Amino acid sequence: MTKQTFLKGAVILILAGFITRVLGFINKIIVARIMGAEGVGLYMMAVPTMLLVMTLTQLGLPVAISKLVAEADTEGDRSKIKQILVVSLTVTGILSVIFTTCMVMIAPVISSNFLTDSRAFYPLIAISPIVPIVALSSVIRGYFQGLQNMKPTAYSQVIEQIVRITFVATLTSLFLPYGIEYAAAGAMISVVLGELASLIFMVTMFKRRKTFRVRRRFFSHVAGGKKTFEDLMVIAIPTTGSRLIGSLSLFFEPIVVAQSLALAGVATTLATAQYGELAGYVIPMILLPTFITYSLSVSLVPAISEAAIVKNHELIHYRLGQALRFALMSGGVAVVILYVFAEPIMDLVYDAPTVAGYLKIMAPFSLFLYFQGPLQAALQALNLAKSAMMNSLIGAVVKTATIFILASRPELGIMGAALGVVLGFILVTILHFATLVKAISFTINLREIVKVIMAMIASGVIGYTLWEVLTSYYSLLWQTVLSIIATSVTYFILVFALKIVHRSEIRKFPYIGKFF
Repeated sequence: MTKQTFLKGAVILILAGFITRVLGFINKIIVARIMGAEGVGLYMMAVPTMLLVMTLTQLGLPVAISKLVAEADTEGDRSKIKQILVVSLTVTGILSVIFTTCMVMIAPVISSNFLTDSRAFYPLIAISPIVPIVALSSVIRGYFQGLQNMKPTAYSQVIEQIVRITFVATLTSLFLPYGIEYAAAGAMISVVLGELASLIFMVTMFKRRKTFRVRRRFFSHVAGGKKTFEDLMVIAIPTTGSRLIGSLSLFFEPIVVAQSLALAGVATTLATAQYGELAGYVIPMILLPTFITYSLSVSLVPAISEAAIVKNHELIHYRLGQALRFALMSGGVAVVILYVFAEPIMDLVYDAPTVAGYLKIMAPFSLFLYFQGPLQAALQALNLAKSAMMNSLIGAVVKTATIFILASRPELGIMGAALGVVLGFILVTILHFATLVKAISFTINLREIVKVIMAMIASGVIGYTLWEVLTSYYSLLWQTVLSIIATSVTYFILVFALKIVHRSEIRKFPYIGKFF
């Protein structure tokens, strides 16, 4: 079994994440161009329900599997690894049947009574088959991640997006003549097909790489897996709590936004379109760089678990600090680009320049979001998942309350929802950091933060100045592309000049390190 170091595993996932984000971004552009803001609104209204059901089905097991497999692998206990897999597959299999059935049965109630738009029923039904598919693939991903082999996860992510983007334009266009709700359902079907292709790949890789037979004495492992089940639940339940809180928050978000905008006097169709602009246009832009922090987080759980089991506290601090430094570095350039070029980006991508105001408000605070993933991963690896859950709960309650209060004000409307989302980013990240400071006396390097801020300001000024100069010479597309390239190049030159990234770290990068 191929095992990678923390940094190498993270970089493999980052490269795959970059490809999948680009493909996913293209997918979103296609959906937006074909269905418009109203169709995207219906699509996005169904997504939180899907995420909520998937969270309940997975029960936080992927993180628990990754942590326990990493510990068992460190101790060389192959029988324990098999039992972890068998118990996990049994639990997710039972839960997926239960919650998929429930999702189908309550879809009419959710769409009509909670989302205030009965047309959301069709995308809800279309997405329901994804639950057992994702449940099974997440268990296998957790197994590979626990062994610190990130390649199967990376390849499966790329395959999923390729299949999804292959079908999305065809299915949405095919169903659009029947109504916008059917087009949204077609987009959801493409998501299901992508996840199915990803699962087939993961199962194939698992069969090739496993060192034991899963079906052999399967039921005896289930019957004798009480201790393993308890070990999994100690990590899984608080992790599920955190994700459930996030999923519930996302589930209630369109409901709260719709009800708040109704109180502000906004018509239902307009409210759906405005929510589509925020949730379908702006927030995906904000989330675009999170493939890097997600990759760091996935690699961080087994890496810190491995260090914790041998009580190497210095290594725990080093790996967490390294993850946060890369999150800051990658997030910094994203913030600059999204803030400085908000209007041309929204104009070119979605033909919606008026939405740029939301992006400008949210972009500077998204740095807190980019820190959040690695901090939460560290808490889970250190058996502090319960604390992470409580932090997420506080953040979700404050965010939802803020959205309701601000979005219901006529002078703010959907901008109030954007401010509520931003407040949620900030609060949860601060609480996660405070928990780690208390638990392991973790500290951050303020000098590195100052260096990144300096690089952000300098590259932003240069990029904006160039954009102004190019106005008279190029079209909006080339003016924006050249300015973004110049901004990025300037930023990374400053990052290397200020020694925010060390050359010894770059040497560990696959395919890149050999040039150094």
